[in-house]
Amino acid sequence: MKPAHSANHKMQLIGSLTSPFVRKVRVVAAEKHIDYELVLDAPWSADTRVPDYNPLGKVPVWVLEDGKTLFDSRVIVEYLDGISPVAHLLPKDARARIAVRRWEALADGICDAAALVYLERKRPEEQRNPEWIARQLGKVRAALEVLSEELDKRDWLYEGGFSLAEIAVGCALGYLEFRFEGEIDWRRDHPNLSELYDRLMQRPSFKDTAPVA
Repeated sequence: MKPAHSANHKMQLIGSLTSPFVRKVRVVAAEKHIDYELVLDAPWSADTRVPDYNPLGKVPVWVLEDGKTLFDSRVIVEYLDGISPVAHLLPKDARARIAVRRWEALADGICDAAALVYLERKRPEEQRNPEWIARQLGKVRAALEVLSEELDKRDWLYEGGFSLAEIAVGCALGYLEFRFEGEIDWRRDHPNLSELYDRLMQRPSFKDTAPVA
């Protein structure tokens, strides 16, 4: 794998402006006040260099000062939470930490299923699998139901306040609003999730990272 850059350079984040996983990393970095350079690269473009940094060909990729890379948003955000003392987003208590990670996994699962639907629909119509698309959308709707039930009437998923759980869920909701507006009406079906997202969008970290085409 090619090194991203020479040693002792500013850390970099490689990714696109539409990926909810890249957005999750950007929000965490903003909340943690971590300085980095954003390098735009879409892994599906013909001239992508993402595989040079991540053998899986996926974004986000975080490039360290020495040129070594981290990939998978869950790994990257844990690293970022550990290198800055500002605004701890993962609880130190093991049980609370697992609860936050569970919400992150649920949110990431929504993003995975939704992204697969989006990519499937980019295929020629005769090659698309409607049953497979319906199954993925079913996963999204079922996960939204669980998130809404668990949030209930509280302000935050994590009882300690704003955390990685809210960041991951917010990025998933933002992706659905961006790619599936008019098809998955999560705001109508789950008013508490709508209120949560509106509250998150008041934070500069969310406002500045809203997905754009």
